[in-house]
Amino acid sequence: MRRLIFIDRPYLNTNSFFYFLFFCFTFFSSLPLYGTKLPELTPKKVNAKIDEILKSHASYKTLTPLIIERSLQNFVSELDPTKTYFIKSDIEEWLKPTPAYVQQVLTDFQKSNFKAYEQIYWKMRQAIDRRHRLDKEVDDAHLPKATLDEFKDMDWAANEQELLERLKKMRYLQLEVVSSLSPEVRDLTLQRIAKRQARFEEEIVQDKNPTLDQLVILTKVLKSVASALDTHTWYFTPEEAMQFMIAVQQRLFGIGVQLRDDLNGFTLVKIVPGGPAALGRELKAKDRIIAVNGEPVVGMDINDAVELIRGEENTPVMLTVIREADEEGLKKEEKLDIKVMRGEVVLKETRLSSSSEPFGDGILVYLHLYSFYQDPHNSSALDLRKEIERYSHEAPIKGIILDLRSNSGGLLSQAVDVAGLFITKGIVVSIKDNTGAVQNLREIENHPAWTGPLIVLVNRMSASASEIVAQSLQDYGRAIIVGDKETYGKGSFQTFTLNTSVGEKVNPEGEYKVTRGRYYTVSGKTPQLKGVIADIVVPGPLSEMEIGERYAKYPLEGDKIPENFEDDLADIPFFQRSKVKMLYRFDLQKRLTDYTRFLPTLKENSAERISGDKDYQNFLKEIKRKDGNEEDADLESFGQNDLQLHEAYNILKDLVILRERKEADRESAHTSLE
Repeated sequence: MRRLIFIDRPYLNTNSFFYFLFFCFTFFSSLPLYGTKLPELTPKKVNAKIDEILKSHASYKTLTPLIIERSLQNFVSELDPTKTYFIKSDIEEWLKPTPAYVQQVLTDFQKSNFKAYEQIYWKMRQAIDRRHRLDKEVDDAHLPKATLDEFKDMDWAANEQELLERLKKMRYLQLEVVSSLSPEVRDLTLQRIAKRQARFEEEIVQDKNPTLDQLVILTKVLKSVASALDTHTWYFTPEEAMQFMIAVQQRLFGIGVQLRDDLNGFTLVKIVPGGPAALGRELKAKDRIIAVNGEPVVGMDINDAVELIRGEENTPVMLTVIREADEEGLKKEEKLDIKVMRGEVVLKETRLSSSSEPFGDGILVYLHLYSFYQDPHNSSALDLRKEIERYSHEAPIKGIILDLRSNSGGLLSQAVDVAGLFITKGIVVSIKDNTGAVQNLREIENHPAWTGPLIVLVNRMSASASEIVAQSLQDYGRAIIVGDKETYGKGSFQTFTLNTSVGEKVNPEGEYKVTRGRYYTVSGKTPQLKGVIADIVVPGPLSEMEIGERYAKYPLEGDKIPENFEDDLADIPFFQRSKVKMLYRFDLQKRLTDYTRFLPTLKENSAERISGDKDYQNFLKEIKRKDGNEEDADLESFGQNDLQLHEAYNILKDLVILRERKEADRESAHTSLE
């Protein structure tokens, strides 16, 4: 049995971020399976993998007609995510299958027969041929005007003519996006678009290679069935599994550069500070890589080129680069072979940032945590503690803002540790798994890093681990939650079948993460669907958007368990309970009411500031335009000021002043009594 680790990170899966997804496809596309190492799958292995997933799932234990029906629809969407290939008549029997047909597919499925999915796959080949024919009819000189709104929640095209009009409008939008670029860059960008489309289609249109066909079909069957269980259950190819771990840990082994596909090579657009390339000092931004270890990479997919560059720590990689030089006004190119030793690359700028500003006789500290991460050397909780200790040595800390905006989660254990920085002892989160058993995860160290005024800043994209921390601190009365009205609303937890911290290799059959159950904070509430409700609403750029779990495809329902502020240790085995109680019962975090009495004043002050701020009022009007869609909202006109953060600072200052006044009054009253 492979070891599981708790993972708590949602994928973007909302209607409002359709625009983001649209341009991801237009310019970057999803990672194609063809041309990369496909999973080592057979029909029987697919069934075995699905059985494993079902055994662990929070709700479904066996394949049902509902899952099969969803999987057929998912398979169609896997092949045509932008709805620019199929027309309704191509796929109607799979989008709205009859009960008899679904039952037959289920019966076949249980026999490792995936005939229905193969039929959809072959239908996609025909749709690609039609798309090529229709693309030839798209005349760049005569395109209908279009807006991104037309692509939101769109249905499948009813016929070829409607599909042709859709392609024309998509082309109009592509040209509109690149219209402000220089001719050279514009042409290069359009070539990238064409290349991405070609790579996307190559996955399906292969030259009579039945082995690859079967592997692609089986991979997409696994993806379609896994994602039919709920929004956050996913199957990963080996390559995707490694990318997922990089996203969770925010670290990798390579040389530390960011690349751009320029068709004639891969240009270094950024060198990661502290990475091997930065330490070596030989590579420079704008260098164009044309070969890796002597293997030409021009024309190669960027993901394949990146895999060639990455490798084990302390191993060399030879890069052949073209560097432009300007000598006496003449541009000259030189070809260089540069050896770089691979090493650990920690993506610090996507982990944590901090700053401070003077206030009174001390400072206010700002901590922006971008994800909940952990590797053998660092973790989000450890790094936060170090930052708090560092600032405390510089000046007295008067208050802290913990910014969790757009932090979509990470490791569940780190959520517990981060919350533990601000409380003494007690339950942080409880998880109820697929068996119905409840396990409490506790802070037991009693070494808080900060016990003073605390603001937690959130937005609609604060999710999972962020919601655990925010709601736990809110439950205990340790922090005031400021920001968008509610957070994302992901109250489920997942396990992932790969644990690289113990040196596991990726399973050549692929990996998966599966929703095991829901989590609840000490109040017994889960943020599932509802999110964490802000104590003081301070709108930001995402406030009016339809973002959240409730907009996801197959979300779990929310529920509640009894609150456990007293912590009866019921989940601890009886014979161990008394011993644990002796060590744990002292200094349990109490439910504080210190901030409650200040909330009316804080809300009133904040509302008055926002209503009297002309920039903020204009900003609020902009984000409400077009139902909150950002297409026409000129948010840049408000400069570089983060209005939401600025107001969070004002609230923290008010809180510090109110607390200090209260403390001064208490001391004055005490002196009078003496």
